[in-house]
Amino acid sequence: MRHYILLLIAFVSVNLIKAQQDPQYTQYMYNPQVVNSGYMGSKDALGLGLLYRTQWAGFEGAPKTGTFTIHSPIGILKRMALGLSIVNDRIGPSDKTNFVVDYSYSLIFSDASRLSFGLKGGIDLFNVDYTKLNLYDGTDAQFQDNINNKIIPQVGAGIFYNTDRLYLGLSVPNFFNSKHYNESSIDDVEKDAIAIDRLHYFLIAGYVFDINDNLRFKPATMVKAVSGSPLQIDVSGNFLINDKLTLGAAYRWDAAISAMAGFQITNQLFIGMGYDFQTTDIEKYSNGSYEVFLKFDVFNKIERILTPRFF
Repeated sequence: MRHYILLLIAFVSVNLIKAQQDPQYTQYMYNPQVVNSGYMGSKDALGLGLLYRTQWAGFEGAPKTGTFTIHSPIGILKRMALGLSIVNDRIGPSDKTNFVVDYSYSLIFSDASRLSFGLKGGIDLFNVDYTKLNLYDGTDAQFQDNINNKIIPQVGAGIFYNTDRLYLGLSVPNFFNSKHYNESSIDDVEKDAIAIDRLHYFLIAGYVFDINDNLRFKPATMVKAVSGSPLQIDVSGNFLINDKLTLGAAYRWDAAISAMAGFQITNQLFIGMGYDFQTTDIEKYSNGSYEVFLKFDVFNKIERILTPRFF
């Protein structure tokens, strides 16, 4: 039983109630392609994004996540977009890298209103190094064979509606319920308990208010639903000052309070940072969570550059 407890701690990072399987982000409003490929159709630009997150800093085996995204409209009418997203997520002895091709098609209702349908297709490469576990019995046969580059398929879909002020999206990044372990590694009861990727449903929404010529305010939310886990709700509010400086705060229900800041370095380059203070007992053993995000947009229309979009 002690072996199973150790494995459980490693893979869900002592947070079974929240049942985190997909990576979570504080700056989700700037990184929506990872969960909803329909987002690509909302931007008439070649976009690149880099994000790094270290969760529960100082906590041994805590999650560390890196993401890279790129997308661009294609075709004469710019109704379609193609993209690539790569996500590396490390938790304890596990290391999962996700390679996904994203596609979207948009119905354009006006210059400022469109509905985009997105598809995802790719693979996860999953690794587990059992030697990183502090096992009571190092000779236990269940932990002798590491998992090396196990291939797990991914297919997902999303829908995204936006105007120049509003966005609303609903998605399932992966429709497959995939088991991570080899059949011989853990008995069926334990595999059902901790080794299955379940469907994640994401709802994202935001709206931009013009307070005056130099100040805009954007409330946003992300709701994540996973079978067998309580609903996870993130709410945030960001102020954009002089189209340059972004300051905001966020709250993750029963989990964390966050502070965010960002700066539009050039018309194309934006950098953002976030910090989470855990509102659970985990904060006693960690130094919070940190996140940094960089995005670069190459716009096709000069008017897009003059007023950077707030999402």
